[in-house]
Amino acid sequence: MLKALSIRNIVLIEALDLDFGTGLNVLTGETGAGKSILLDALGFALGRKVRRDLLMAGASDGGVTAEFAVAPDHAVHAMLDELGLAAEEGDIVIRRLASANGPARAFLNDQRVSAEALRRVGELLVEVHGQHDDRGLLDPRAHRGLLDAFAGIEAELAETRERWRAAEAARRALDAARDRLARAASDADFLRHAVAELEKLAPQPGEEEALDAERRLMQVAVRIGEEVAKAAQALSTEGAEGLMAGALSHLTHAAARAEGRLEAAIETLDRAMVELGEAQRSVDDALEALAFDPQRLEVVEERLFAIRGLARKHNVLPSELPDLALDLARRLDEIDAGEERISALEAEAGTAARAYDDAAAALSAARHAAAARLDARVTEELAPLRMEAARFRTVLTPGRRGPEGSDEVSFTAAINPGAPEGAIDRIASGGELSRFLLALKVCLAARTSGLSLVFDEIDRGVGGATADAVGRRLARLSEGAQVLVVTHSPQVAAQGRHHYRISKSTDGHVTRTDVIPVAAAARIDEIARMLAGDVITPEARDAARVLMEKAG
Repeated sequence: MLKALSIRNIVLIEALDLDFGTGLNVLTGETGAGKSILLDALGFALGRKVRRDLLMAGASDGGVTAEFAVAPDHAVHAMLDELGLAAEEGDIVIRRLASANGPARAFLNDQRVSAEALRRVGELLVEVHGQHDDRGLLDPRAHRGLLDAFAGIEAELAETRERWRAAEAARRALDAARDRLARAASDADFLRHAVAELEKLAPQPGEEEALDAERRLMQVAVRIGEEVAKAAQALSTEGAEGLMAGALSHLTHAAARAEGRLEAAIETLDRAMVELGEAQRSVDDALEALAFDPQRLEVVEERLFAIRGLARKHNVLPSELPDLALDLARRLDEIDAGEERISALEAEAGTAARAYDDAAAALSAARHAAAARLDARVTEELAPLRMEAARFRTVLTPGRRGPEGSDEVSFTAAINPGAPEGAIDRIASGGELSRFLLALKVCLAARTSGLSLVFDEIDRGVGGATADAVGRRLARLSEGAQVLVVTHSPQVAAQGRHHYRISKSTDGHVTRTDVIPVAAAARIDEIARMLAGDVITPEARDAARVLMEKAG
């Protein structure tokens, strides 16, 4: 609900602060007093395009502030979350400033935002209707949503959306499987040859590194094995150990008479014989380790080169060959089992599509039933508005399948008997269009939840009993909601819960527009003025009292 509107230096309004309430708020005044300025100011605050002459003459800047009270479950909160904005406790304050020397600036709860953000938020807070309404009820793109809101088919919509998501997921899975199969099948011959080649070679994890190490060891053995063998032969056949043993024996026998002079030599020879034995054993061990079968070297090299060659062929590291073998085998399995998998996915996609079709058919049936009820309701509303001969019809035609079914919905009308049907805004005059819009809005009142509805001279071109019927419907529409109406009709004004008079004054140099809340006797005088003109007669006051009494 729009709680307050504050305007500074906009067109003819120098300074204005207004508070609004629930129910029907009526704005009256003489023609040219500036009633449209209020709507222009509100539209500016909600992100509409800036008029070149928006600022008051001589003003360097100006602005509009609009304060709204919104319920915790209002749809605008989701929009604020999407925009990364936070709402105060129950309130949203929108402020937009205009400057003669720069672009307009916009704020939402004191956070800088774009005009587009204001527009998106504003669409959830205020809905404006008039003779030249170019969206909402006259926008065919919105008609399906309006019919669904009237029908109250949230459950059917939710079911259809869920079935659509499931059908789309199944279709995407099928398309992806077909695409993979097509790509894999084009490489079938290559895959079969590659898998057979890899299976025949059967490279093992870490095998290339092990073979390379073994080969290098055997190559080393080839180069040094002969020298090590000669060393072993020299140690074992040339008698070094025997000569040293003989020398040690002679020295030992002589030591008893040498008075200790041979002890050092005996100890040195003894150590040398131990070292010589260890050296001989080490050489024998090395000779045994370096011993290899030349045929084994040939086998190792052949397999090592085969592994490396296959890795180069597939442009992978030798260590990656086992994983490559598994991947190619899997791709080949997909080809071999692909048709069976495709068949299973086709069955799943078919089941999901049929479930969607069933849900969409149920949704369409609910829409057709609701369309018949809506047509009857609108026809009932048109009769008191002196449009008994007019026909209204909700047309459903098959359209493109989607998450909300496949129905295209449009509202059509015929004003006179025998006249062809057409879009409402194309076949109705200004007054007729206004009444059509009002009848539709009354029937679609469920969709007004949380919206402030603004009707700009929607009663133009009607009077008497028809104007009274318009006023009563506006009052009914405002029950538990908020409706603002700019009107010239005393019958409509009498229905208002809150009344504001718009007037224009001038001091000969500057023209200003003012807005004054009116109540009690002042309200009777204002409605009498609307009935009688500038000269308010007692009869006009009496008629005004009668209108207000009838309005209750």
